[in-house]
Amino acid sequence: MQYNNLIIDLMQIIMLTASAVVVMVTAAFKRNHAIVCGLTVFGLFASLMTFVLIEPVLPFEATQLLLIDEYSLFFSNLIIVGAIGVALLAYPYFKTHESPNEEFYILLMTATLGAVVLACSSHFVSMLIGMEMLGVSLYAMIAYTVHDAKASKFPLEAGIKYLILSALASGITLFGIALLYAYIGTLGFDEIPSALEAVGGPGPMFIMGVLMIVAGAAFKLSLVPLHIWTPDVYEGAPVPVTAYLATVSKAAMLAVTLRLILASNALEFNAVLAVLTFMAAASMILGNLLAVLQTNVKRLFAYSSIAHLGYLLVVIIAAASVSNSLSVESTSFYMLTYFVMSLAGFAVISAISDSTIELDTLADFRGLFWRNTSLSAVLITVLLSLAGIPLTAGFIGKFYIFSTGVEGELWFLLTMLIIGSAIGLYYYLRLIFTMLQNADISGEDRAAAAMPVGVHAVMLAMTAAIIYLGVYPTPMISTLQNLASAF
Repeated sequence: MQYNNLIIDLMQIIMLTASAVVVMVTAAFKRNHAIVCGLTVFGLFASLMTFVLIEPVLPFEATQLLLIDEYSLFFSNLIIVGAIGVALLAYPYFKTHESPNEEFYILLMTATLGAVVLACSSHFVSMLIGMEMLGVSLYAMIAYTVHDAKASKFPLEAGIKYLILSALASGITLFGIALLYAYIGTLGFDEIPSALEAVGGPGPMFIMGVLMIVAGAAFKLSLVPLHIWTPDVYEGAPVPVTAYLATVSKAAMLAVTLRLILASNALEFNAVLAVLTFMAAASMILGNLLAVLQTNVKRLFAYSSIAHLGYLLVVIIAAASVSNSLSVESTSFYMLTYFVMSLAGFAVISAISDSTIELDTLADFRGLFWRNTSLSAVLITVLLSLAGIPLTAGFIGKFYIFSTGVEGELWFLLTMLIIGSAIGLYYYLRLIFTMLQNADISGEDRAAAAMPVGVHAVMLAMTAAIIYLGVYPTPMISTLQNLASAF
């Protein structure tokens, strides 16, 4: 019976692994972009539907490495939905790519598998496996257009920057884990409090190990001062990969980081609390201030993501003084809203770009409202939601953060959140104003061209989610309250 439960609860990971193998074998014997992309989408969708057809036994600890519960399933499903969206955006984007495209979908599948493992991790070993599966795949995905002679960006530079800095962050994380293991002799997240009590409480080695792990997670989440790679990589990577970085990668790392912090009671230590508070405040202010200076929309979204992860850190810090369940509920809802907003925003950029040229500067968006009303409507909805305007998902998400911060009496961080949000309102409205301006168009107008069905589907689904979560968030809130009750 125990063995059957193990197979059932690991079925989503098994399906992802099998799909990755099928995509790999197909690409090896049949070089066909459409077939490989179709198999990728089908495999991801089949993995997503696994627990609709087979009812899992929750919660279930699949060995000591993975914990399958409502929380991990929420994030793993979110990750797979994001991967499906990216695959649909990638097909039209890479149709003009001079080199073979099939390998991209193999990398997408392995990265998604790593992200799901991260979301389900309850042990440092599985956390490292997931991080490296995701990271190694991303190195190649970021630099994927390097051999395209017509590519106008700097994918190799972006790939090398991410490779070097991500490897450094992984090394720091691994060293921090080694310090923890040397001090308490365990690698399971939920075993840390009892092991720490057995050795007489935290010492300098333990605190240093925790801070190094936090630093590694902060790099993956683009938190100040470990954010420096973000704008360059966002700009240099192909648009679908940037969308993947902004959504799937962040969601996976946030899921495992939140579980680790809550399970290990890391917020009980003043040093950890002080570092997280500094990161949150600096990310909210610096991310928004630097976004004001940008003329490239991908870089603007990069700095915006730094600020939004700073907002998310507020509710994680609030767990030191409020219930864990409220912190998990608030974090999950805001991550969901940020996920759909980012995917919709990058879908708009992808719709007017391909592997030969990316139209991602403010000048490229001038007059977009008059050239393609539907595209501009999607982007305006995204920008208003990012700014936290009522009747959008972003408003409900920020309200969640603010109310949780008030309950936790985090007055300093709430002040930084208000200041950061005010700054953010300026550059979001500036981009909207740019789209409403008149512009003379010479040559081919990509924004006025017909968009592929897949891009339409992603934009429509994400825009509908933004409006639905802003107008009627009650069903999602109820779902998140159920999954958060386990904490």
